[in-house]
Amino acid sequence: MPLWKETAKEIRQWLKYADLHVEQPLIPNRSGLPMTRTNVAERLNLAVSTATKMCPQLAGRRISPHTWRHTTAMHLLQAGVDLTVIALWLGHESPVTTHGYVEADMGMKERALAAITPPATQHKRYRPTDALLQFLESL
Repeated sequence: MPLWKETAKEIRQWLKYADLHVEQPLIPNRSGLPMTRTNVAERLNLAVSTATKMCPQLAGRRISPHTWRHTTAMHLLQAGVDLTVIALWLGHESPVTTHGYVEADMGMKERALAAITPPATQHKRYRPTDALLQFLESL
């Protein structure tokens, strides 16, 4: 897998720090074996708990490995990476699988609408009231 030079350097430093050998998993569980799905979910929950102290908006949100995977796919899509590349990177058998959960975000929708709006049309963005925002936040 191609890596940025900086990433490769960090991995080499991690291997030395963790005293890992080439045949071992890059991020092993405490037994030195590859992490299971449960291990990954537990580590992510720990990271979210730690991050919540600095970012209170995370409190009460369910952030799973799938959420993280979906967010990564969306960032790649927004950066212009082709959907077939994203599907391959995520290990999907077919790009059709990726279409199931990669949808356009608001910025992408705005750009699409701007591309088809007649030139003389004034662009207005909807601004919800504070009451509406409070209601939506309470859901």
